[in-house]
Parts: sequence; C-alpha cells; structure tokens
Amino acid sequence: MEPAPTPREPGPLHGWIVVDKPLGLSSAQGVAAVKRILRQAGYPKVKIGHGGTLDPLATGVLPIALGEATKLAGRMLDATKGYAFTVAWGAATATDDREGEIVATSGVRPDKPAIAAALPAFRGPIVQTPPAYSALKVDGERAYKLARAGETVVLAERNLTIHAFDLLEARDDDADFAVTCSKGTYVRSLARDLAIALGTVGHVAALRRTRAGPFTLDAAISLDKLADLLEAGDEQAILPLTAGLDDIPALSVTPEDAALLRQGRTLPGHPASHGLYLATDGPVPVALVEVSSIAVRVVRGFNLT
Repeated sequence: MEPAPTPREPGPLHGWIVVDKPLGLSSAQGVAAVKRILRQAGYPKVKIGHGGTLDPLATGVLPIALGEATKLAGRMLDATKGYAFTVAWGAATATDDREGEIVATSGVRPDKPAIAAALPAFRGPIVQTPPAYSALKVDGERAYKLARAGETVVLAERNLTIHAFDLLEARDDDADFAVTCSKGTYVRSLARDLAIALGTVGHVAALRRTRAGPFTLDAAISLDKLADLLEAGDEQAILPLTAGLDDIPALSVTPEDAALLRQGRTLPGHPASHGLYLATDGPVPVALVEVSSIAVRVVRGFNLT
C-alpha cells in the first residue's frame, strides 16, 4: 500500500516538467510516473500530457505539460527536435533499431571519410519513408500492429528538413551522430538510409533526444530526482507555462482587453508586426494571439489569474 500523501495546499500547477526519460519507459508511462510522483507529494489532481512521443528504446528530453500548459502540447509536437544516436553497421533489422529481427547483413564497414562525404546529401530538405514499425496509421490501424501481424506495410514518403547532421565519432563497427530536425523525422529511417547510401546496412543501436522545442537536456531531470525534490517541497523542476513559449514575443494588453481575450473576443488591429504573440496582462499569460493591422485574434486562451 502506498503511503498517504503529505497534506499540501499548493496553488494550481500550470507549467512544464522536463523529464530525462529512462531507457525502456514509454512516453505514456513517463506521464503516469509524473502523475504518481505529484500525487505522492500531496499535489491535487491536474491535467497532464506530454509534448512528443519518445520510443521506449530512446532516452532524453520528454516535456511533460501540466494544467493550462497542456494546451501547448500540440505546438510542442510541431517543434524542432534534436537527437544524439549511434548507428551499428552491417545488420539491418525489421524495426530499424536493435530490438528487431535481423533481416539483412553486410560485410561493408564505412570509414570516417566516407561517412563525412555522405552526410551533405541528408542535410536540408529531404524525402523520407517512415519505418514500418511506427505508430503511423494505415487504414485506421497502427503500422507497427500490422507489421507485427506479418502484413506488408508501405508508408507514404514525407518531406522533412534536416537542419544539422554531424558525425561525432566513427569506430570500426558503429558511429555516433547528432541531428537537429523538423517534426515527423524518424531517426531510425535516417540511420537506415545513410547506411544504404554508404553501401551497407545498419540500424540505430542507441538514441537520446537532446532537444524538444525550447527544452534541452540542461533542463531535464530524472524521475527519481523529481520525486526527491517534490517530496521536499522544492518546485524548481516545475517550469512556468511560458517556458514553452520562449520563441514567441510578448504583447502587453490592458486588464480590460485581457478580459475580452479570455472570452475569445477579437480586438481591433495592432501596429505590431504581423504574427503570433503571447498576450500578457502584467506577468500573467492571457492567450496566444494572431496579430495583424486588422485584428488581434485568439489562437489559444489560458485560464490563468
């Protein structure tokens, strides 16, 4: 039986916890673990979600949204991601990672100059075919479920942008890389295609997410450390809602206009440059708004006081 939670009367939680997800844990399990930690520390029930799925075999940055920050989780899915990963040469697997059954082998082992020469073709706009073992849907079914059932899965190509792709270290049988990429990029597919371009086959042997939008490993915390801090009443691991909006300029509004925006009302046009802004009433976030010379329209409102 779990010990009774310590009585607390904290204010409502609206913000982010950036978890350094451990190996073997799914993103959903990471959310469940944070819920359990908050409950055991005596916090009231709060809406919670994650800002982008991370495979169980991957570790690293998993943004967990609390309260009103969950309204930004979808925006986090669209954010730029960063990864550090290892490609093992000489064996292709059904899943394009080390968990899958080996489906092809090769004796070719690319050296450092060959790898470096191949990377430019994978930078900038590229076309990528997602792995068959993915959560994408085919006729309403998850691709990985169809693949596990022995069906042939053919997924549509997608256009992506690889902002940076660098070789960190090359060894005889594997190599380490760092990549910064647009949403929807599958590192497993990147590793698969790079190996093929080098005249061999390969798979991802290790994967660590280093960045998700504005959040990096610098802000990430282990689940054990999170539990220790919250049990001690230390909330330094809970980042403000605005931490997920570091790239959005602020637009100060009057209390009267803030009240209208909270109702979803449209304000008259504003002389600020056209684009997305965070409307604030003093230090309080009011709404994400789209500003033009014609109108200020609510994109996403926050119920904060």
